[in-house]
Amino acid sequence: MQLVQETDYGTPASKASAMVTLTIDGRSATVPAGTSIMRAAMEIGTEIPKLCATDMLDAFGSCRLCLIEIEGRNGTPASCTTPVAEGLVVHTRSERLDRLRKGIMELYVSDHPVAALDPAGEGDIELLDKAAEVGLTEVRYGFDGARHRDTGLDESNPYFSYDPAKCIVCSRCVRACEDVQGTFALTITGRGFESVMAAGTDQSFLESDCVSCGACVQACPTGSLIEKAVIAKGKPEWSTVTTCAYCGVGCSFKAEMRGDEVVRMIPYKDGKANHGHSCVKGRFAWGYANHKERILNPMIREKITDPWREVSWEEAIAHTASEFKRIQAKYGTGSIGGLTSSRCTDEETFLVQKLVRAGFGNNNVDTCARVCHSPTGYGLSTTFGTSAGTQDFDSVEQTDVMLLMGANPTDAHPVFGSRMKQRLREGAKLIVIDPRRIELVRAPHVEAAYHLPVLPGTNVAILTALAHVVVTEGLVDEAFVRERCEWDAFQDWAAFVAEERNSPEALSKVTGVAAADIRGAARLFATGGNGAIYYGLGVTEHSQGSTAVMAIANLAMATGNIGRPGVGVNPMRGQNNVQGSCDMGSFPHEFSGYRHVSNDAVRGLFEDAWGTWLDKEPGLRINNMLDAALDGSFMGLYVQGEDIMQSDPDTRHVAAGLSAMECVVMQDLFLNETANYAHVFLPGSTFLEKDGTFINAERRIQLVRKVMEPKSGLADWEITAALSNALGYPMHYDHPSEIMDEIARLTPTFAGVSFERLAELGSIQWPCNEQAPTGTPVMHIDKFVRGKGHFVITEYLATDERVGPRYPLLLTTGRILSQYNVGAQTRRTDNVVWHKEDLLEIHPHDAEERGIADGSWVRLASRSGETALRALVTERVAPGVVYTTFHHPDTQANVVTTDYSDWATNCPEYKCTAVQVSPSNGRSDWQERYSAFADNSRRIMPPAAE
Repeated sequence: MQLVQETDYGTPASKASAMVTLTIDGRSATVPAGTSIMRAAMEIGTEIPKLCATDMLDAFGSCRLCLIEIEGRNGTPASCTTPVAEGLVVHTRSERLDRLRKGIMELYVSDHPVAALDPAGEGDIELLDKAAEVGLTEVRYGFDGARHRDTGLDESNPYFSYDPAKCIVCSRCVRACEDVQGTFALTITGRGFESVMAAGTDQSFLESDCVSCGACVQACPTGSLIEKAVIAKGKPEWSTVTTCAYCGVGCSFKAEMRGDEVVRMIPYKDGKANHGHSCVKGRFAWGYANHKERILNPMIREKITDPWREVSWEEAIAHTASEFKRIQAKYGTGSIGGLTSSRCTDEETFLVQKLVRAGFGNNNVDTCARVCHSPTGYGLSTTFGTSAGTQDFDSVEQTDVMLLMGANPTDAHPVFGSRMKQRLREGAKLIVIDPRRIELVRAPHVEAAYHLPVLPGTNVAILTALAHVVVTEGLVDEAFVRERCEWDAFQDWAAFVAEERNSPEALSKVTGVAAADIRGAARLFATGGNGAIYYGLGVTEHSQGSTAVMAIANLAMATGNIGRPGVGVNPMRGQNNVQGSCDMGSFPHEFSGYRHVSNDAVRGLFEDAWGTWLDKEPGLRINNMLDAALDGSFMGLYVQGEDIMQSDPDTRHVAAGLSAMECVVMQDLFLNETANYAHVFLPGSTFLEKDGTFINAERRIQLVRKVMEPKSGLADWEITAALSNALGYPMHYDHPSEIMDEIARLTPTFAGVSFERLAELGSIQWPCNEQAPTGTPVMHIDKFVRGKGHFVITEYLATDERVGPRYPLLLTTGRILSQYNVGAQTRRTDNVVWHKEDLLEIHPHDAEERGIADGSWVRLASRSGETALRALVTERVAPGVVYTTFHHPDTQANVVTTDYSDWATNCPEYKCTAVQVSPSNGRSDWQERYSAFADNSRRIMPPAAE
């Protein structure tokens, strides 16, 4: 089921083959065969009263409120489940229908503990609105509370309340949980008047399998399920549509406001990335914007051991500019640099890289996107000619076989994960390549055809083995390859993968996956119809990350799965604007649009626009900046919304590099771990306090709209512009739309993008230009961007990070549903009730060998360092593999990750670290020392007495 309004109450036009004409209330309607009468009525502007039907759920026909009369037929059928037929004459209103509807509604309202039919003051009670719609003004039947079990309120969920007494057993919440979310956490229990919705089996919402996506709350028409914020703050007064600032799905929400205060975030049904669905983070976890730990005033200090001193914006900007000028005068032009943020807007990111290139006079700019998906950019650019995914999310509706590798969508991209589950329940097949048994391997009503539990570090080997089967068993789509790809390169690649050393049998010893399963999965993908590949950080964050991405591209081209809906190569971007930060030129070697700084024509275009000379030599990456700091040649860093101290590998090296710098400027919401090493803190703004755009994993550009003024006084783009002006390079913009206009002038793939165009279309997928004025949902349809698709020989090379007697286990890392990235936002919301600390997952065999009990403290050690955390003994990981998340700074997970990185992009090898696990009595020495340092570093000097 596709979550779009056109599929509600009947078949959408795109899936119908014949048209039918009927008459509804005297008006002619022509609609596709299979459309429901309710839907047909909606097409001509006639609203039939309904209660169990919503624009998110399939027709159900239980409430009987949408009754109609059809000439020549007996009875009063439900319009939501009755299909159209040629020549039907339908009546939606009559004295008889009005009487029946009023009687039905009177029974519903009589079972609802509301004294009056006036909905004022009751929140959003759709039931009472519908009562008014059918003309019900009084109820003859008194409410008897004994009709429902006296279970009382369920307040266990931190975000919404459940009152069983208000439940009318319409089943909308149950169906939303099943059809939209795919969790199957809710059910109807009891009989007759004892019937009521329940979460799990005699469980509270918090104890049940509910994932708090909010679909049930949105579906509830009675206020039985209602947001606690609505109860506390009252009905919203106004709203605007904006874009979520969490993961790379890029859900659209209506920010519903009361004055300048957010009451709730409602998933926007016309949002093209989410179609009205949401997850716990976007729906509920926005309270960090008002958290008491948020910093609202600029601060400076001389040394990182000094307490912070609050200053004015003018003093903070002037001090920062003075320090950067001093450092460059002493150490040279290249002694300072900047980091952009994938949490900030495109416009803000663009300004930071512009500040570095035009204001600092060098190319020392990098971004967190390089430590996650830079191999995607390199690999797809090499093979296809562009550095992004090929499809839109809607494409999954036409996918027959999904190959999911190194990604856990139900945790990291939950809204799209729900859509994957929907498609799988409709019959699509799934192949999972992952060291862990993620939820999609076996979920309610969903089971993967193959789970290939590959050993960390051997992705290229298993992809090569899959390709071996495709080539040697004659499963190549030769017509596609001959027409669309470089034939000579294909032949070289085919000869390489066909070698016996690349067979599943030979590589089974490397990957740890049975040869028969590899062969079965390869055959399924090559012959099962439309095949789509979805992958995540489990592919890119390896020393062979770029090689693995190119191996994925090879497999897609060889099987002809590129250039149409339902297929493609789809990187699952992690943060909300990882794609945008890459697109905007945040890498030291590229301008916006992935054009190299050494290209004279491109550089000349920017020099003319920006009115200054630009360096043609690539600058420093993050790791190079840290190395140079230790060498004494890099002394100043401007960090926009990025916490490298928690998110980057080899934490001790990051700490040493930051400590060596003379001026670290942190621009963020909170005193994060990197701020412990900062000399200037510039308070940032949340997505609720700014205008701009984000770009999601499907290249979709969407507007972010301001619903309140920046609490710190300035939006992030204004801070960057003020710093640039203070440094002597002028930036003058009145609104972020002007920055996007500049991006469009300088970036061919954005030539047709503007705020006005985005407001008109809702969103745009780049490239958007004269050839594609409304954007490009599916890429490489007739030809690849580079012309012919390029096959690359992808030789498997074992990582330098090897297991041995001292470090016999392999550590891989990932994310969890309730938390986001380094947790700076989600840890400051009620989401912490689900994930209070990072845990180390370890197989029962490995735990038993080491005398480790579930929940006990363990020491996690590698060649780089050690930390301590609690163990979770589980069979989700295979023997020899351990797993943890990195959402809590107390864990210091990246103390153990190494400095090994991808050969092409320096993307760190987070997903494959040789470790040992042993019992522990508590936190490590490093954790204790760092905690004491952090506590001291976060001191803020009290205001001076007046």
